[in-house]
Amino acid sequence: MPAKLFDFQKQLVDWAVRKGKAAIFADCGLGKTPMQLTWAENIVRKTNSSVLILTPLAVGHQTVKEGEKFGIGCRRSTDGKFKKGIVVSNYERLHYFNPSDFSGVVCDESSILKSFDGSIRGKITEFMRRIPYRLLATATASPNDYTELGTSSEALGQLGHMDMLNRFFKNDSNNSAVGRKYGEVVKWRFKGHAETPFWQWVCSWARAIRKPSDYGFDGSNFVLPELIEREKVIEIKTIPDGYLFSVPALGLFEQRQERKRTLVERCEEAASIANGNKNENFTVWCHQNDEGDMLEKLIPDSVQVSGKDSDESKEEKFDDFTSGKTRVLITKPKIGAWGMNWAHCHRSIYFPSHSFESYYQAVRRHWRFGQNNPVEVDLILTPGERLVMDNLRRKADKAVKMFENLIREMNRSMEIGNDTKFKLREEMPSWL
Repeated sequence: MPAKLFDFQKQLVDWAVRKGKAAIFADCGLGKTPMQLTWAENIVRKTNSSVLILTPLAVGHQTVKEGEKFGIGCRRSTDGKFKKGIVVSNYERLHYFNPSDFSGVVCDESSILKSFDGSIRGKITEFMRRIPYRLLATATASPNDYTELGTSSEALGQLGHMDMLNRFFKNDSNNSAVGRKYGEVVKWRFKGHAETPFWQWVCSWARAIRKPSDYGFDGSNFVLPELIEREKVIEIKTIPDGYLFSVPALGLFEQRQERKRTLVERCEEAASIANGNKNENFTVWCHQNDEGDMLEKLIPDSVQVSGKDSDESKEEKFDDFTSGKTRVLITKPKIGAWGMNWAHCHRSIYFPSHSFESYYQAVRRHWRFGQNNPVEVDLILTPGERLVMDNLRRKADKAVKMFENLIREMNRSMEIGNDTKFKLREEMPSWL
């Protein structure tokens, strides 16, 4: 147990090591990297084998640096070749490795698994299934839907996703349908009196923490600066066909049309903010290729990281922004919103979408423990995207409730002692 770990980190690591297959849902900046490195080092010493740490793109080198800081040896591998010990690689490189070579695996920012297509996600789950020791680490376990916790449970060898749904939840059709039915997403809700048992079950394999005081520890060193969120509702030069004025876009189709129709106005507003503050670094988060390309043209000293870039090119561009060589970084949340530590930057521009997790992760690249300045986020939206913002706020409230439930049940489970105070010494029968 490295001496540099904080007291709450030591407690989390101790629990996860003893558990063997566990999940740590710790907020951004609380030190998930040193915790998972310490867990991996304990598994290596226990089994005299190797542990694979899987990270999002461009996060691997940060993990190696953290290992050096805490005196834990680890090496990166992108081709499947490695020496025994702790090996760090990207999720995209998993096909180079053989699960029989490892006794443990760590999924850093494990919630990113939902961003991969079904085949890649299935391969990751299958890879983990063959390994005895497993650790998931993320800040956003399931911000949109509690049922998403089933993917984490299944990866750890607990209840499968469908088994979890059928035990604790039900849908209107009283069957096991998932996905869409008649064009509508099948919605699951808690069974009667099942909510408390559900959180108790989650706490049997997971620990959640937003701040050290959740465990009763001193949190004076973990105080977040102010978060300033500004909604910029821009004026639209055009109106939808058949309308006299702009109206809220009700469905996903109308919202996509709204984005296409207002592309120029939204990008010009974002560029005016970034170009008007030349002395400050910015991240600009978009969701469409057309948005990224136009923003790159309108902001002269910007660099775009897009899906067409090679993995090596993406890492190089991310490193340039981290080191301060690039002032403005333009990318999509699904490419760069996981795992990076950009506390050197406190300005961000975001085009809202329905994904609260994407927004949460994008903002948390800057608004994290270790940030010294108030973080400013400019949310650029049109009059027709008001419903999108309402949906984001609803999901934010649900995420807060999830963490409150987890932490409440977690503290209850920690209060249950396993000590027995028998005073009499056992006596063996004479015939044994």
